[in-house]
Amino acid sequence: MQIYYYQRRDRQPNFGDELNTWLWPQLLPGYFDDDPNSIFIGTGTLLNNLFPERVSAAEKVVIFSTGAGYEQPLQVIPPHWQICCVRGPLSAQQLGLPSSKAIADGGILVRLLVQPTTEKQYPYSFMPHIHHADFAQSAWQRICQAAGICYVDPRSPVEEILQTINQTEVLLAEAMHGAIAADALRVPWIPIVTSPRILPFKWQDWCASMGLTYRPQTLPPLVDYPRWGRGLRSGGQSARHWQRSLVQSPVAIAQYGLSPNEAQFAKIISQIAETAAPCLSSDAIITERTEQLKARLSAIPNPNG
Repeated sequence: MQIYYYQRRDRQPNFGDELNTWLWPQLLPGYFDDDPNSIFIGTGTLLNNLFPERVSAAEKVVIFSTGAGYEQPLQVIPPHWQICCVRGPLSAQQLGLPSSKAIADGGILVRLLVQPTTEKQYPYSFMPHIHHADFAQSAWQRICQAAGICYVDPRSPVEEILQTINQTEVLLAEAMHGAIAADALRVPWIPIVTSPRILPFKWQDWCASMGLTYRPQTLPPLVDYPRWGRGLRSGGQSARHWQRSLVQSPVAIAQYGLSPNEAQFAKIISQIAETAAPCLSSDAIITERTEQLKARLSAIPNPNG
């Protein structure tokens, strides 16, 4: 059985996708090989109208904690698909599945492999969406340095990212699986949005599964983003709010080599880190979701005997 996950055209790694190749072989040892006739779908927002064609060569498809959200809704679930569970109640509703199929994103199972630590190195860390790391990596690094915030590159190795999150007191997360890993490791997190590339549906779906409400902190987009990636749904309102409430810092501009736009962002992200209320699911809920996922996982037969 092969592990199927989303891979970018440029082949750059992305934490939420690469988590599949790190997590599932450890939780299901001996299950996976190169047989394309049977595939396993784990973390990712993949269940849409295009997906059946993408996996049409497989005779068996196992869906485990995957989410819906992009493209058009999937109208018919093929009979050879085994849906163990999906990310949350919104995915289940969109796919016409019973509520019992809605558990949580399988990314929370990192807590079975990584022990949460009380030894913290970073008061705050920031993990952008993969597209924004591509668009503005250097700018975000300068902004975080000026703000005294640890920058987490979503393209870094999975274990490196998990270690950094584990050593963080509060994670500012635009990358959803950064927030999922943080929640699993009992690290409070603050959701961030800087462009329309962030899909509210998938966040709302996962948050609903964990007894949380998705209320992101919205920032105006960086000038480094391409024009099509800037037009925040509430971008104008957000930009006006921050322009009124902040003034640019000549000291920060000179000390860190920031542009005026970046200096403003450093102040914005610092203010959010210090004033926004972080999210964290209850111990009871994450324990329950973990046990539910473990039970569904153990029910998957080993295709290799």
